[in-house]
Amino acid sequence: MTSEILVKALDAPFAEMSAATDRRMYEEIAELSMREKALLSVVADVCQQTLGLPFELHVAAAARHGVSADDLRELLRFISYDSGYPAALAALARLVEIEREQGLPEPAGEGHELDIEGEGSPIPAPVRRAVRNLDAPFADYMDLQSRMRAGMRRLSVRERAFATMTVDVLFQTLEESFRVHVTRALASGATPEDVRAVVRFSAQFGMTKTWRALRVLNALFTETGAVFA
Repeated sequence: MTSEILVKALDAPFAEMSAATDRRMYEEIAELSMREKALLSVVADVCQQTLGLPFELHVAAAARHGVSADDLRELLRFISYDSGYPAALAALARLVEIEREQGLPEPAGEGHELDIEGEGSPIPAPVRRAVRNLDAPFADYMDLQSRMRAGMRRLSVRERAFATMTVDVLFQTLEESFRVHVTRALASGATPEDVRAVVRFSAQFGMTKTWRALRVLNALFTETGAVFA
């Protein structure tokens, strides 16, 4: 049964509205791949804890577009420090249930090496200094979170940057962290149009949040002199 039929059984007008929204987001935003859109939809489910029917549909869509079970687990591990560990854990538990219910391939158990006992982190030095000046124990916590993710390779830098940008939009953390994540996306080769598309894609998860995020993004582009093609 298709997602449109499932939603139509609940409420026909809502199904029509949802289908029109999906066409705009999934067919007309050409800057993002279907794999990237699937990943960002899962990120939204984790942040907003929409782990029922929306999460089921997004997990199935992710599988159709080349996102493996191991990829999804790396995504949940990656965003857990921003979404919150309890939220990511709830999504992980639900993911296992959905995979069993839908008969999806199980993960191969391909993780990554964790740097837990090391020192420092890959966070840019100016950011680390600013956080340490704010609160040293919190800076240590941030360093740990960054080190534990440094070995992740299943998701590209672009995908990871887009994921964290989406968390920022949904949580409205549009100051320091948003700036860092937008900068990382651009450094990975994403164009300003790509970055704007990530923010626009989040509109389906909360239009007014996207509205504000676009205002902040435009100001950031003006400040940094980002050039559009």
